[in-house]
Amino acid sequence: MISFFAGLGLGLSLIIAIGAQNVFVLRQGIRREHVLAVVMICALSDAILIATGVAGLGFLLESVPWLVDAARILGAVVLIAYGLLAARRAWRGGDQTLRPSGDEKRPGRLAAVIAVALALTWLNPHVYLDTVLMLGSIAATHGDARWLFAAGAILASILWFTALGYGARGLARWLNTPRAWRILDAVIAAVMITIAISLVVPLFG
Repeated sequence: MISFFAGLGLGLSLIIAIGAQNVFVLRQGIRREHVLAVVMICALSDAILIATGVAGLGFLLESVPWLVDAARILGAVVLIAYGLLAARRAWRGGDQTLRPSGDEKRPGRLAAVIAVALALTWLNPHVYLDTVLMLGSIAATHGDARWLFAAGAILASILWFTALGYGARGLARWLNTPRAWRILDAVIAAVMITIAISLVVPLFG
């Protein structure tokens, strides 16, 4: 179960860090517009991408064992970079906002909302880096337990988007201040850097 909880923790850290998608889900939840469709699109898309990364990279890394160590190093480097960026946002503050403006104040049609949700997911290069490459390569380091790791990451996605969509009105009160986003970024930075360190420790064992 260590692999499962590792996937859950890393999955949450990476998903929380994807700002634009999260803000969109929160806004839809606050407006109570097509929440189920948005949550399902985001969670299902993540599940597909995570499974693709674990299956493809897992097969490749099994065929070439030395790539596991390379995956550890790559994963640690990227996680540290992400962690430092999150730490920088926590130090300086970001520009996240939940306040709709202009055309966003008008009710959105289902087709338009679905199109935006798909675009924020599938046209975001960071999503591929996080789910396919990052989670796929780190899952491969768990060997036979990599699918437990993937299950944890997929569950993280389901839990996070469900909480955002259906708990938006409660979360909005907390997440609608710059200080709250800075605290959240600080937690993300700590988790990512901790996981990065845990990835490279076995290389020196």
